[in-house]
Amino acid sequence: MDPTTWNLPFPALVAALFVIVMLRANGTYWLGRLGSAGARRTRLARLLDSPGYVRATERIDRYGPPVVALSFLTIGFQTVANLAAGVTAMRLRHYLPAVTIGSVAWAFLYATLGTVGLDLFTRLYAFSPPAAIALVIVAVLAVAAYLFVEVRGRVRHDRRTEDSRA
Repeated sequence: MDPTTWNLPFPALVAALFVIVMLRANGTYWLGRLGSAGARRTRLARLLDSPGYVRATERIDRYGPPVVALSFLTIGFQTVANLAAGVTAMRLRHYLPAVTIGSVAWAFLYATLGTVGLDLFTRLYAFSPPAAIALVIVAVLAVAAYLFVEVRGRVRHDRRTEDSRA
């Protein structure tokens, strides 16, 4: 299911991608809701009714919608955010606007940057496979370097925080 081969006008492509991501995100949300409802029939019900869990679900319901909406701009976190919203039973009046905003953003990004980027990469690969492979390697190294610097910075910050408490 490659959108670059659909040969649709741009508005139709965005609309199709919007429908696809809305179905996927809402399906993930409802899987979380069903899983949570099933867990209430097990020994986990006691945990799910604990004051700490109730407070956490209230916070997610209150502050989670921006997280859900912004999760559509990430890779890999989107499913987790929608599943967590379902598991914690985020109210639909909070979830639906957030998932709609996120889905619109995702559809536009994927229809523009995703398809254009894929098209440019395939053209580069057709012109020069070594250049295309080098581009992928540079991108992977850049992401790895960024993650390394971020993790190292957090470790240093955590150590400084621990030292100041001692």
